[in-house]
Amino acid sequence: MTDDLDALRSEIDAVDREIVGLLNRRAQLGLAAGKAKIQTGRPITDSEREREVLVRVAMANGGPLPQDALLALYRLLIETIKRLEEIEKSGSGPA
Repeated sequence: MTDDLDALRSEIDAVDREIVGLLNRRAQLGLAAGKAKIQTGRPITDSEREREVLVRVAMANGGPLPQDALLALYRLLIETIKRLEEIEKSGSGPA
């Protein structure tokens, strides 16, 4: 039983590393989009785009994560990336 648990935990650790890498990649892409918005004079916040992202995420969710929990994670991700975009816009660099 311990070997099974150890193997599962090892796999969880590997998936966590993948998730961190993907989250940082997502943030980098968001920052690039933010730069493009700034260059074209568009606002950082695009409520319509945020809704589209959340709808696509909800549609992609096959569980077992509850929809509300997954959407809460994505809302936090979007807000965090917008804060990073604002920092870049102000020229003070990442915190």
